[in-house]
Amino acid sequence: MSDVTLEFVARQLERVLTRLGAIEDQLTVLTGMAIRHDGALNGLATEFRGLVQATSRADHRLSVDVR
Repeated sequence: MSDVTLEFVARQLERVLTRLGAIEDQLTVLTGMAIRHDGALNGLATEFRGLVQATSRADHRLSVDVR
């Protein structure tokens, strides 16, 4: 069985820390993407509510005009 040296542990730790930094960068990007999509979905929901209200008002006007 080979001996584990302090230099070996230091290299492995450096490798792990480098990969951790890359994962943090990817997480930052993915979080930004999720926030942007969430904002877009909220905008669509607001737009949809507006369309439903406009349709309801138009329907009400048509039903009043028919009478």
